[in-house]
Amino acid sequence: MTEEILVNHTAHETRVAVVQQGATQELHIERAAARGLVGNVYLGKVSRVLPGMQSAFIDIGLERAAFLHVADLWQSRSGTATVHPAPIERLLFEGQPLLVQVIKDPLGTKGARLSTQISIAGRLLVFLPQDPHIGVSQRIEDETERQLLRSRLQKLLPADEKGGFIVRTSAEGAGEPEFEADIDYLRRRWRQILDGSRRETAPALLYQELSLGQRVLRDIAGESTLAILVDSPEALAELSEFARTYMPAMASRLRQYIGERPLFELHGVEGEIAKALSRRVDLKSGGYLIIDQTEAMTTIDVNTGGYIGGRNFDDTIFRTNLEAAHAIARQLRVRNLGGIIIVDFIDMASSEHREQVLQELRKALARDRTRSSVSGFTSLGLVEMTRKRTRESLAHLLLEPCPTCEGKGQVKTARTVCYEILREIQREARQFDPKEFRIVASQQVIDLFLEEEAQPLATLGDLIGKRIALQVETLYLQEQYDIVLM
Repeated sequence: MTEEILVNHTAHETRVAVVQQGATQELHIERAAARGLVGNVYLGKVSRVLPGMQSAFIDIGLERAAFLHVADLWQSRSGTATVHPAPIERLLFEGQPLLVQVIKDPLGTKGARLSTQISIAGRLLVFLPQDPHIGVSQRIEDETERQLLRSRLQKLLPADEKGGFIVRTSAEGAGEPEFEADIDYLRRRWRQILDGSRRETAPALLYQELSLGQRVLRDIAGESTLAILVDSPEALAELSEFARTYMPAMASRLRQYIGERPLFELHGVEGEIAKALSRRVDLKSGGYLIIDQTEAMTTIDVNTGGYIGGRNFDDTIFRTNLEAAHAIARQLRVRNLGGIIIVDFIDMASSEHREQVLQELRKALARDRTRSSVSGFTSLGLVEMTRKRTRESLAHLLLEPCPTCEGKGQVKTARTVCYEILREIQREARQFDPKEFRIVASQQVIDLFLEEEAQPLATLGDLIGKRIALQVETLYLQEQYDIVLM
């Protein structure tokens, strides 16, 4: 399927949309003030070793210490990879300098996740300088093609090669000169990292991952890409130079967008961003999804809504679930949702229908560049799946918790606040003896005291023998109030 890539660039932000047949399939956003860290290589310093968790905190110069688990600690010091790695307290000590790479950005209150196995991505290959293994991307499924790519690469490597490589999907059809150029580029990057590790003092950044625009050329653009439209002359010049140096085939597809309307507005991407921040996703048939993202997992609920197009009720449910499977896969890409995902499809009586829906979901997810795994239906009829999470989701990047509800998504009713105030006045009347209690609250709460809740307020005044006055504060939110003792 052919695609267009849209790049909206300003000095403070770069936004990229992948559009197929007029529909936005992926969204990527990078801000200058909060650039992602995944792929960055640091010379870190061990700040704390936790034997009980078999983990360590590493200072890499960020606000929060990064996290390294023993499973991500490369066992190259001993020269052999062990099935049962040595305890982390035998391998690390406080103050030790350590070469590390970020594999997960800081998420919420968690620091960055690290690995000591360094990997450097190129256009065709991923270089593993500590591992002599030669691998091929799992997305290349044809075994003959896999063996051919592996043998072609091995012929280009010297007999004493100590590092390893993973062949990327973009390497299919590439010639020897392209392979050699990629190998040379990756080795040069690795030498720069090693030189920096000997020269710098921890903590220090040794290698920064490419900018979003450059990563798009390296990781996303491919044979199916018809054009890469860039709305900034400066960004176009930078990307053109990068393409000419590392991926000449992409240089001819870079084009300057010169239209009067904003690029994202013209292609409907702004509307897609707004939809991707909403809980509800409407399906063309009349059904809809409800997507809730929490700290632990993401839940997706499928509903028939107004869809009545099937021959019978079972057929309606089946068709809604099939459409939902494709919509879910697309929403995961657009919203960049990762971690544990639970999907509550509409209950299906037929096991054949359940299997077809699962197959349709796996087929839709196969187009995703991010690795995912579908476990199937549980005993409760829910579909469990996971999707690799490395960067912040779109919602976490663009939104923050509501200061009124503190992220709950709900606020106390005006009546609930009224009754809280009445209880608070009753408590304070036992401790203090003012001439008057004054309630300062939002318009909604004061209105309720003047109308439906006037009787409880008057009763309380008689009970405590004090006058209770009311005052509207227009700046107060519904849950905010003060009780002033006059």
